[in-house]
Amino acid sequence: MNVLLAGAGGQVGTEVAALGSPTFRVTARTRAQLDICDAAAVAKAVEQTAPDVVVNCAAYTAVDRAEDEPAQARAANVDAVASLAAGCARRSVPLIHLSTDYVFDGRASRPYREEDPAQPLGVYGETKLAGERALRQALERHVILRLSWVFGRVGRSFVDTILRLARERSELTVVDDQIGAPAPAVAVARAIRRIAAVITAEDVPAEAWGTFHFAAAPALSWCSFAQTIVHEGVAAGVLPSAPKVRPIATADWPTRARRPLNSRLDGNKLQRVYGIAPADWRGYLASYLGELADGAASRAEGAPNRSAT
Repeated sequence: MNVLLAGAGGQVGTEVAALGSPTFRVTARTRAQLDICDAAAVAKAVEQTAPDVVVNCAAYTAVDRAEDEPAQARAANVDAVASLAAGCARRSVPLIHLSTDYVFDGRASRPYREEDPAQPLGVYGETKLAGERALRQALERHVILRLSWVFGRVGRSFVDTILRLARERSELTVVDDQIGAPAPAVAVARAIRRIAAVITAEDVPAEAWGTFHFAAAPALSWCSFAQTIVHEGVAAGVLPSAPKVRPIATADWPTRARRPLNSRLDGNKLQRVYGIAPADWRGYLASYLGELADGAASRAEGAPNRSAT
């Protein structure tokens, strides 16, 4: 299987590229190598690489900045997706596209299902929803995979932010009334590989196409997640000590863009159709912290002895 990957420098894109193998050959393109806002470049990339499937991990994801840059958000999240879908349609290539829980307003009392009404709260969610609609209109053979609370080894994930702040401060304040389930980028990448294998097979079931929710477990608040990161960070030796993590309400932490209070996604459809069960994020967090600890130890061992003369 030949895969053209856009957005290879992001959290999920990095992990998809890392899964490359003789049976999952990935042509990875970062934003610098393939700007999905350039329709001509997109068409050329699809034409030259002749992929069996295209995976789009590229997007405008600056939630707060999008409120002040709606044109830029729309260019990447709507217009570029339409161009990518059109390029795929010309060669009859299926497209796997990542979307977000921000298409919902977060008022539901249960995890969101794919068929629930989408009511985004801000520009980011509005443009991601419009991108979904543009894709559905331009390309019949597509899979939209909605994610929430992604964390990985690159970029500025919540995990890395909390670890950094925990080293700098004796007390952290984190919102406690926004609920979700952290999605490990590694687990998302593996799900994408599984989806790609199914939709490039000879006989693709009709139910394999459409919109799906990637779920993780267990659900908790941002504050509880931060407390877990700090506790496990100390246990892994990544943090020298644990600062106090104090819960606050969203109303006490105003941001430029509104966030959904409920970001939980129902993954039953993805499990039924693709056999992909909700990912337990705790093991992935422990693994990532272990990698950080090992890296720190390796750097310490390789450091020169500055006391020597």
